[in-house]
Amino acid sequence: MNNTLRNTINLFLGFLFFAALSNVSAGLKEGDCEVCIKTVEKFANTLEEAVKKDPKAIETEFRKYCKTTKNKENRFCYYLGGLEESATGILGELSKPISWSMPAEKICEKLKKKDVQICDLKFDKQIDLNTVDLKKLKVRDLKKILSDWDETCEGCIEKSDYIKRIEELKPLYASSGSAKSEL
Repeated sequence: MNNTLRNTINLFLGFLFFAALSNVSAGLKEGDCEVCIKTVEKFANTLEEAVKKDPKAIETEFRKYCKTTKNKENRFCYYLGGLEESATGILGELSKPISWSMPAEKICEKLKKKDVQICDLKFDKQIDLNTVDLKKLKVRDLKKILSDWDETCEGCIEKSDYIKRIEELKPLYASSGSAKSEL
């Protein structure tokens, strides 16, 4: 073989080697998969020891758990197939590792390889209802506060109507120690 062909082959092999190395992930970064990790930990803590050993029982319990979720956790359930309306399901990728007592971070790392959307979920920022100026929030955010409280604002048209309704309900929801709402 002549030197140019040999150099070309070596260059090509070197390129393949570095391309293969770049595809190896170094695990999750700080802040990655926050919804996944917190939801998996929360769910795993609700399981009884007998259920934790059986992947099928874990899947059944996860479907029950998903019926009570809201917002980002509900979206996470949708992606995994824990909801009836889920298009696909990869619950086995969750239930088997839980039955092996795998940590939530590792489970989410494996789930990320199956569906990247799972790790794209982020929790909404928290606001302190006692210190925030409701007049500076957008109507969308005011509606979200009411929605989180499972309340409605009948006949509300203007921003001031929503603020008035939140102020009426604030003693019921915000006075109980933690006056924070997700936005």
